[in-house]
Amino acid sequence: MKTEIITVPPLGGDKAAIEKAAGIIRRGGLVVFPTETVYGIGGNATDADAARAIYEAKGRPSDNPLIIHIANPEDAEAYAHTNDTYYKLARQFMPGPLTVILPKKETIPASVTGGLDTVAVRCPAHPVARALIEAAGVPIAAPSANRSGKPSPTLASHVIEDLDGRVDMIIDGGPSEVGLESTIVA
Repeated sequence: MKTEIITVPPLGGDKAAIEKAAGIIRRGGLVVFPTETVYGIGGNATDADAARAIYEAKGRPSDNPLIIHIANPEDAEAYAHTNDTYYKLARQFMPGPLTVILPKKETIPASVTGGLDTVAVRCPAHPVARALIEAAGVPIAAPSANRSGKPSPTLASHVIEDLDGRVDMIIDGGPSEVGLESTIVA
C-alpha cells in the first residue's frame, strides 16, 4: 500500500485535505491524524473491517479495545449508554485528553471493543482531529499510531517510521502538545 503524506496547518483550515482524509475513513481506510495527546491511527468505528485493519497495521492483539473519537460530547449517545457522570465529566474536561468507559450500543462492533460490552469514548481538542471526525460523519476508532510495543508518536515523522505502507494517509499537523495518552475514567 502506498501511504499518502499530507501536511496541514496545526490549527486546521485545509478543508480539501480534511475532506480527502474523511473520504478514506468513510470507505473503510486508515488515516493517521494528530490529537493534542499523541498521533492516532484512525478508522471508521462503526466498521468491523476497519477495526481489524487497525489491529493488523499496529500488530496489536485484537482483544485490546480501541478508543472511539467523537466530534462533540453529545455524539456519544449514538454509540454508548451515557449517564449523568459522563455529562459532568464532559462539561468539565471535553473536548480534551479524557476518555470515558461506557456501556456500548449495538452501533459499535465487537471488534472495536475487543469483545467487551463497554466502549471507550473521547472527544479530542485538536482542531485537525475534530475537523476530520466532523467531516467523516462517523466516530473514528483510533489508538496511538505506532506499532504495538513502541513509544506513542508525538510527531508525524515518528509515525512514518512505523506505519508508512500500512495506512492510506498520514496527516502531519505538527507536534502533539500533551505527549501522553489521554486519562481513562471507568
